[in-house]
Amino acid sequence: MMNQIFVSCEEGLDEPSWINNIEPFAQKVVEAAGYDGEEISILFCSDPMIKELNANYRNIDAPTDVLSFENGEEYTDEEGKEWFQAGDIAISVDTLPKNAEYFEVSQNEELKRLIIHGILHLNGYDHGEEHVEKGVEPKCEMLVLQKELMEKFESYGLI
Repeated sequence: MMNQIFVSCEEGLDEPSWINNIEPFAQKVVEAAGYDGEEISILFCSDPMIKELNANYRNIDAPTDVLSFENGEEYTDEEGKEWFQAGDIAISVDTLPKNAEYFEVSQNEELKRLIIHGILHLNGYDHGEEHVEKGVEPKCEMLVLQKELMEKFESYGLI
């Protein structure tokens, strides 16, 4: 299996010390979910930037934790390898610690959840009105798969 994961940080934002750990983790998640030949970009940004993205693309004038922008284009490179441009994920480094506190988990665990959540959205999954809630077992396919992937990578350290 081969995928391309591109990780970047909003211009002017201090790069998190753990940013180099993201690409290898995302590779493992994409492979564990059974995807091959995907291109995914992950951008770490501030609340003001993700709020602007949320307002522009979802008409919600508030910051959020993670946004996924599906692309869905396919192409063949010079070597004949087929690629699927899954899309882009934006994750707020400002909301990350707030979520971790709310869910009573480590920032490491929350960061893994946000990455997995974004990757699943890029691959056509949706959770409708259901959201992750403390002490509530997920029912929809996306959140059940997210939980399974979280359990698979429970001991994986990012931060």
